[in-house]
Amino acid sequence: QVQLVESGGGLVQAGGSLRLSCAASGRSFGPYAIGWFRQAPGKEREFVAAISGIGGITYYSDSVKGRFTISRDNAKSTVYLQMNSLKPEDTAVYYCAAGPRSAALQRGTGDYWGQGTQVTVSS
Repeated sequence: QVQLVESGGGLVQAGGSLRLSCAASGRSFGPYAIGWFRQAPGKEREFVAAISGIGGITYYSDSVKGRFTISRDNAKSTVYLQMNSLKPEDTAVYYCAAGPRSAALQRGTGDYWGQGTQVTVSS
């Protein structure tokens, strides 16, 4: 089992920055691909970014490309999502997930999920 806990959410003004963390415990974190997802009220959960377990290859949705950066520190069993130039449409609950394949994460399939952290961007 892998337990994931997100943190770092909060209220920021448009144009501001925020860094989310996803801390893992339990089974070894290194082999897993990690993805970030978000869900706004009344909308379906959407893929945001992912990083592969091998090679650190990153993937981003078009809506966040150039603004968000995903990274990982396997020694700390933590994945980060650095969010810059935040927009009101980025407001959502952000979730991290772990799985064996980054391609599966991009499709919304993960073996383990965190509880989410709220990000609110004011105009």
